[in-house]
Amino acid sequence: MKMKPSTLIGLILLVGLFVWSMTMSTSRAEEQAAAQRAKAEVAQTAKARSGSLQVPELTSFDSTKLVPATLAPAASKPAEVAVTDSAKDSTKVAEAPKPIERKKVTVETDHFTATFDNLGAKISSIIVKALPDSTGAYPEIIADTAKGALGLKIDGVDLSNQLFALPENTPEKILVDSDQSLTFTFSDPNGNKVIRIYSFTQKGVSIQQSVKFEGFRPNDYEIIWDGGMKETEEFPKGKSFGGGAYFFSEVIFNDMVNVERETVREKEKFNEKDGKILWAGMRRKYVAAVIKYPEASEATLTAEHFDTNKENSKDPGTYRIKLSDYMNDNETIDFDFMILPLSWSEIKSFDLGFEKIIVSGWTWCGADVWFVAICGFLLWLLKFFYSIIPNYGVGIILLTIVVRSITTPLTLKQLRSTRSMSKLKPQIDEINVKYRSDPQKKQAAIMELYAKNGVNPMASCTGGCLPMLIQMPVFFGLFMVFGRAIELRGQPFMGWITDLSRSDVIWNGITIPFVMPDGIAILPIIMVFTTYFQTKQSMASMTDPAQQKMMVWMMPIMMFLFSAVMPSGLVLYWIVSNLWGIGQYALVNRSRRLEEEQGSTKLKGKKVQDAVIVKKK
Repeated sequence: MKMKPSTLIGLILLVGLFVWSMTMSTSRAEEQAAAQRAKAEVAQTAKARSGSLQVPELTSFDSTKLVPATLAPAASKPAEVAVTDSAKDSTKVAEAPKPIERKKVTVETDHFTATFDNLGAKISSIIVKALPDSTGAYPEIIADTAKGALGLKIDGVDLSNQLFALPENTPEKILVDSDQSLTFTFSDPNGNKVIRIYSFTQKGVSIQQSVKFEGFRPNDYEIIWDGGMKETEEFPKGKSFGGGAYFFSEVIFNDMVNVERETVREKEKFNEKDGKILWAGMRRKYVAAVIKYPEASEATLTAEHFDTNKENSKDPGTYRIKLSDYMNDNETIDFDFMILPLSWSEIKSFDLGFEKIIVSGWTWCGADVWFVAICGFLLWLLKFFYSIIPNYGVGIILLTIVVRSITTPLTLKQLRSTRSMSKLKPQIDEINVKYRSDPQKKQAAIMELYAKNGVNPMASCTGGCLPMLIQMPVFFGLFMVFGRAIELRGQPFMGWITDLSRSDVIWNGITIPFVMPDGIAILPIIMVFTTYFQTKQSMASMTDPAQQKMMVWMMPIMMFLFSAVMPSGLVLYWIVSNLWGIGQYALVNRSRRLEEEQGSTKLKGKKVQDAVIVKKK
């Protein structure tokens, strides 16, 4: 059969197309293989140039059997090399380097005692010397000492459970009497090294940390504090209203705008997208510990809550935190780990906003400046009185008298304003009846009545409301200071009041659930009586008997429910303030009675008569 020319040409084209496609496929495969080889060569070159951190793989974790990072973990005995008889004389058994042993080193300064573990080169214990208990023992502030603080992760590699080498002859205890340092070194199978250098001074509150690298340059890091922070104070035992209100467990950080204090319940991240962090850490009632950078960092702070004392509901628990960031152009990781007993004057001297750990304020109204300043001044005044009479109970009494003396003119102005308005009430009632159908004339008549009697309604408002607004920051400041000042910790006043930072329990043989869970206390009972009498005096001008009775009893009951677990210094302040108020009202009422007897109040007792109703035309 003769093939048509067109068919022949089609077959030739098909064969040519097939050959061309096969050639192109081979070419693409060769190009892909070449690209993969080039990529592998680049990776190998980068690895050879900068290195990558590796850790030995362990089939099952056992910190007592960790081997040096430069060895393979499988061999437990030195590997023997097979040799011929002729080579026995020149070839010896290959010996492994000496394994790194687990070791802890204790460093003691004037301010703290810290224990370092070469497993992770982290801090496993911190004992603060500024907060002795009733037996004189200093407290441990890391809640979980097994996990400790300042673990390190480099490029995703967690070094918290890897053994670091210490220099030979490193003592188990170092008493710092001059500038000293402690060096830990981790080496991976490729010879890359992570060197952690902790530095100390005798009188400093900081543990200075510098992390250096040899053989490679990391891309990112994480500073890990998994052990949380433990409370140094004893929690109330029984159930009570607000029993844990005077204990604090917060994540704290300075974001260069304000000092933030966060109570975290679920895992949260701060400063993840924008902003900077100068320092971050945790605080309890009287102590804080922070990681401080040399300058503001773009590090992200992550916090996660966990419980350490589930048996006591008063313990708010603590947190796991970490700071993570890219290395950028930095060749080292430098920061200070600062242990800070919360003494206002001492932590304020660092000029890093640490005083706002104790008390802070809203930024939108500037309270982060002026309210913090008020609290600082009140605490300074309290310490000034203590320097004259070394008794903080006396200092609280004197401070309360000074504050009430300053605010008394404002309070008297408020009382006079209220009394002046109450004197005119009968005439105002008459006007309301007479011009009830003509609001304009009623308002004009009331203003005329005010003018004749020298009463300015605007001045009355400012005399009544503004003084209270001015006094509130001072009262809140005193409340904050007495409830949080470390200066009151363990300080006696007199007799049964042996610790102004705690309730004045005199007998714990009898407890009242929710009211006096730790035992019978005296100051809360005194405060209830003084609150009752002062409230009764201040509510005497109310015209509604039912409302007056409710207010007279409501305040004392509320204060009694909370005062049983309040610091006794705070209850003492409230009692003195109540006594001042009672005396103040007594003088004002006595002055009013004298005026009434002299006939200065002509309108007293005047009855509201039927008035001719003026109708609007």
